[in-house]
Amino acid sequence: MTNLEHSLIPKSKKTHKVALVALFVAAILGFCDATYLTAEHFLQAIPPCTIVNGCETVLTSPYATPFLGIPLALIGAVFYLTVFLFLIFYRETKSALLLKLIFGISILGFVATLFFVYLQVFVISALCLYCLFSAITSTTLFVSAIFLKRSYETPHEEPQI
Repeated sequence: MTNLEHSLIPKSKKTHKVALVALFVAAILGFCDATYLTAEHFLQAIPPCTIVNGCETVLTSPYATPFLGIPLALIGAVFYLTVFLFLIFYRETKSALLLKLIFGISILGFVATLFFVYLQVFVISALCLYCLFSAITSTTLFVSAIFLKRSYETPHEEPQI
């Protein structure tokens, strides 16, 4: 039977392991980055920008606090923490439902990333190093989730008599 509640069997253990490790690492790094930016926001400090210029412009733009003054970085921290928690539960259960949730949330994060990079480049006309790092971690989550999903074969359904 193919049911969302059933466990999945990996067809490629190496791909599965690499994708799972990449997901964990990206979720942790993304969470640290977003949490740092959230703390800086509430401390009313602008983090130093070394490689690109524009962190202050991006982080003080209206797009940095789009929902009732809640910093976008806080929403990002919740996103990365959610992915991390789903990964922990998934690793323990191998639940197909959790695999779909991880994949779905990674798509959401990737689409948001594309929009935020668009805003930086074409609307704000400035780049934030920390935001670009978040874009890399979010993209890594998306690509790794694709590989994780593909590392499984769907259990075969027994014919009905």
